[in-house]
Amino acid sequence: MKSSTRIRIIAVLVILFCAGLFVRLFFLQVVKKQYYRDQADRQYFRPLAGSFDRGTIYLRSKDGGLVAAATTREGYTIAINPKVISNATTTYEKLSGYFAQAGRPLDKELFFQKAAKKSDPYEEISTRADKGLADLASSVSKREVLVSKERWRYYPASTTAAHALGLLGYLGEDYSGRYGLEKSYNDVLSRNKEQSFANFFAEIYRGLASAATSSDRAQGDIVLTIEPTVQKYLEAELLKTTQKYSPEMAGGIVMDPQTGAIYALAAWPNFNPGEKVTDLSVLPNLLVEGRYELGSIVKALTMATGLDSGAVRATTTYNDKGCLTLNKKLFCNYDGKARGVVGMQEVLNQSLNLGATFVEQRVGKEKFKQYFAAFGLGTKTGIDLPGEVSGSLATLGNDQDVEFATASFGQGISLTPMAMARALATLGNGGYLVQPHLVQEIRYTTGLKKVITPPLGPQVIATATSREITRMLSIVVDTKLANGKAKLPHTTIAAKTGTAQYVDPTTKKYYPDRYLHSFFGYFPAYEPRFLVFLMIKHPRGVEYASETLTEPFLEMSKFLLSYYQVPPDR
Repeated sequence: MKSSTRIRIIAVLVILFCAGLFVRLFFLQVVKKQYYRDQADRQYFRPLAGSFDRGTIYLRSKDGGLVAAATTREGYTIAINPKVISNATTTYEKLSGYFAQAGRPLDKELFFQKAAKKSDPYEEISTRADKGLADLASSVSKREVLVSKERWRYYPASTTAAHALGLLGYLGEDYSGRYGLEKSYNDVLSRNKEQSFANFFAEIYRGLASAATSSDRAQGDIVLTIEPTVQKYLEAELLKTTQKYSPEMAGGIVMDPQTGAIYALAAWPNFNPGEKVTDLSVLPNLLVEGRYELGSIVKALTMATGLDSGAVRATTTYNDKGCLTLNKKLFCNYDGKARGVVGMQEVLNQSLNLGATFVEQRVGKEKFKQYFAAFGLGTKTGIDLPGEVSGSLATLGNDQDVEFATASFGQGISLTPMAMARALATLGNGGYLVQPHLVQEIRYTTGLKKVITPPLGPQVIATATSREITRMLSIVVDTKLANGKAKLPHTTIAAKTGTAQYVDPTTKKYYPDRYLHSFFGYFPAYEPRFLVFLMIKHPRGVEYASETLTEPFLEMSKFLLSYYQVPPDR
């Protein structure tokens, strides 16, 4: 064998050896880092190895920085061994001094109750203590005072984004995600201690594509589309609105209408996922798990349907008589007044029920039903949250004229707020259904990552229709909303309000004096970066959504335009 050949073989062997060492070091220092940290905890009475561990959920700020929204925190449990305590008073005095020094008074009565259990070798007296207190407590007596390390789920921002994050809970002996992203990404966030070096090494040589599907490597952290400052601003606006009008519930969504990325999602009443929740009714995310008759914001979809099908144009007129009877049922404009001969723009400007009915009748039942189905109003959006329900267009199956008429202005059909936001996004983005989503990236424990980019859905309305309905909705804001005072001098906004009666669950009839208010808008109108959807149920002392939601919508719009430094479009 030639010397040059021997040198090449030796070089290849050296390279392979070094590569193996590199992979092994990576596995030890990155993949198995937590395992070896746990081994270092064996000086404590009960080591941390085998205790709770879970991946982190991050929010991403507009500059790309990550903010932990749900993570794992470490501390110490302090316990006593009553079987070996000879003088409970002396032990208490020593411990209480250390506890007082740490700003955590030790309950005297409870301590002596536990110390009196002489047959019990283990009684906890404090949890989630810091290292300083743990070290001081363990110095009292290694036999009498037992210190162990513990780890728990921690939500640094308290109630922020609670309905998106969800929480952990027990089902029997299983402690895992029960609501929100904690549930839908439970398999990723959970930690499987059995991941082996052999499996990881095999992944490297199989390539990244196959590694991305490996169940051994599915553990990791998730990065959300939610922007922390936007989320807090939305929650603050909702809180102000609920304090002012005391509704039964409220909710809001801020979404990119071009991609479906959710910048903020909030519902009220809220909860703190890091604390025990006593009122379980606040846990479901009603923006995806609730269905509502959303009222006049649906007129924007009805008008888009009429324009896209060619049934009407912006210049089309009709004779508005104020009220109409179909299938022996009378319904009217919100004020019961006739408008005479008016055009399609006034249908949106004045939110005329009879105008929406006129458009629906021109379109025809079958085609109208097809458009509303294409908007996704009767299906789930597929958002990455658990418990999503689909909207209901069941009344359109009755083939009654009155059912189609009321559906045209948002009554009689039950829709989820998330599905409605997705449908409304088509009006501004050229007519395409987008995929609402909260997770944009999974960062696996092996160092690999997966970027989530949902594909663009089907085109529901033509691009020209999208621009025309946008123009009409912009006129609503510039001339009619708040009597024209809502118009922004440098940015065009397309928007519509909605006021709907809702059904008494007992009588199955509409409440005569209770309303659900909704509001949506997107901006800058012709190249929209944001869609904002707001709703409140049964606000006290006020009837119309234009009175309750115009101000929070405008505040939200101004904030987003300023925060993201969106250039003017006029």
